[in-house]
Amino acid sequence: MGYDEQEYSKSFDLKIWKKIFPYLKPYRRTLWMILVLNLFCATMDILLPLFQRYAIDHFIQARTTQGLGLFAAAYVAVIALQTISVIVFTRGSMRVEMNAARDIKRACFVHLQTLSFSYYNVTPVGYILTRVMSDTSRISSLVAWNFFDIVWSAAYVLGVFAAMLMLNVRLALIVILVVPAIAILTFYFQNHILRWNRRVRKMNSRITGAFNEGIMGAKTSKTLVIENKNYEDFTQISQEMRVSSIRAARLSAVYISLVLLMSSIATAFVLARGGSMVLDHMLLLGTLSAFTTYAVGIFEPIQHLASNFSDMISVQTNIERVTSLLEKEPDIVDSPEVVEKYGDVFRPKPENWEPIRGDIEFRNVSFRYPDGNEEVLSNFNLSIPAGTTVAIVGETGAGKSTLVNLACRFFEPTSGQILIDGKDYRERSQLWLHSNIGYVLQNPHLFSGTVMENIRYGRLTASDEEVRQAARAVSADTVVEKLENGYESSVGEGGDRLSTGEKQLISFARAVLANPRIFVLDEATSSIDTQTEQLIQAAISHLLKDRTSFLIAHRLSTIRHADLILVVKDGKIVEQGRHEELLRRRGYYHTLYSRQFAEESAMQVLGSS
Repeated sequence: MGYDEQEYSKSFDLKIWKKIFPYLKPYRRTLWMILVLNLFCATMDILLPLFQRYAIDHFIQARTTQGLGLFAAAYVAVIALQTISVIVFTRGSMRVEMNAARDIKRACFVHLQTLSFSYYNVTPVGYILTRVMSDTSRISSLVAWNFFDIVWSAAYVLGVFAAMLMLNVRLALIVILVVPAIAILTFYFQNHILRWNRRVRKMNSRITGAFNEGIMGAKTSKTLVIENKNYEDFTQISQEMRVSSIRAARLSAVYISLVLLMSSIATAFVLARGGSMVLDHMLLLGTLSAFTTYAVGIFEPIQHLASNFSDMISVQTNIERVTSLLEKEPDIVDSPEVVEKYGDVFRPKPENWEPIRGDIEFRNVSFRYPDGNEEVLSNFNLSIPAGTTVAIVGETGAGKSTLVNLACRFFEPTSGQILIDGKDYRERSQLWLHSNIGYVLQNPHLFSGTVMENIRYGRLTASDEEVRQAARAVSADTVVEKLENGYESSVGEGGDRLSTGEKQLISFARAVLANPRIFVLDEATSSIDTQTEQLIQAAISHLLKDRTSFLIAHRLSTIRHADLILVVKDGKIVEQGRHEELLRRRGYYHTLYSRQFAEESAMQVLGSS
């Protein structure tokens, strides 16, 4: 199931919140400091109305200034301490917010590196970006700020209740009776607010995905003149987001407004009853002043509690989404014994890696895709000696990449074994195998940076001269010569400053620099013009010598000299053999070859005319 289809329906659940505790553990001292300072600030806020009460009863009512200096000094000291506390805990909260967000983002990024290729086949980029960027930031912000706001509010409310009970029990009970009503409102509204906030987050992910597709596919959209269609689709998604956001905001507004209404009613009762008691000399004016300050001030923290609790309910959705990513298990994992010996992608142990010759054997291999029911391969057997060039041909969508994906361990057999150099490749690490594979895609990806940097990704320890030699080996130096700054020229984001054919040449040089024992060329010359293709064919023949190689071919004329040709139709291998042998059989391969030969001949005639 893709992430755009996943629904979260749990109400507030402490178990979900516990999942982020490990990311806060490194900052537990700072968190404790912030907690203590918030409690201190709450205590000072509770004391201030008592200063007000003392001033009215001892200075204003008594019409004297005796002891005013000491009183003023104590008052200023309290304000100064409170100000310093606010500054210190604000700095601490900012530090926790930034560091926690960084740590969770890093954990997501690291985990994404371990997930299998199948995950990226079903998960849109926009949804991944939303989790890594937006969701993590909301989580860290709530933990660093809203949580401690809740602590301050709760401590203040409890302290004020105690102070009011001390000042006058009858008046205090009027205010306290409002609390159960607010609790009932909170219980009623929380699930509704949570449900709509979850919908808002889901729509936000879809909008991010639409932005990503719109930007990445801008050229295609313009050439197809579908800008208006994109606009209509985006408008529909954003309208759903708007409706959901308004509904969530409306619920929150009604919730907080009802809390405010109850607060105002309680304050009115306090003023009416308290004023009558002062007139009857049953209550001091200073006490009523302090009590009124408490009664008015206590409901704002209660509103903060309600608002922050709503935020917590909302952010729980973000935690669910991020933790669902972090808990996503890769489809292909190395056993603990393999990791112990060979290491993993972040802690490799190359000193234990055996050299690869390149013998590959499929032994009784059956395979079906994780989301499919039909077997693509059934008890398939094939032995590929080291140095063999295997070409895989078939129409578009026939399943030509399946065999290569299995050989490269991007997928694993449903049953049976795949042996590398006579040993089941599950008994060795994925990194060991992938480090010995050179893969050139039909639509290669280049990283932002220079040509030199992109080629050097093949082997990070390579010298500049070795990079240049790899480029010359596949005629990629002809691309470099056209660039203003040569090898130091920027390729742009995703290589967008280069043509597809030029990007393929750069990626080819990158694979050559890696000097792998197994080569995979996935229609790697399909976007290169005929003249450039002729330049690198000789280089390919030289480079593939003594290396096991898989050629997923579009142009059948390029694989005539392959040692073995596998013909794929409807996801199954229907023929295999050498070029001449397959032509003599006059089967499916002969049909494909004849059709393509006729098409190329017709194109040449049209071109010459």
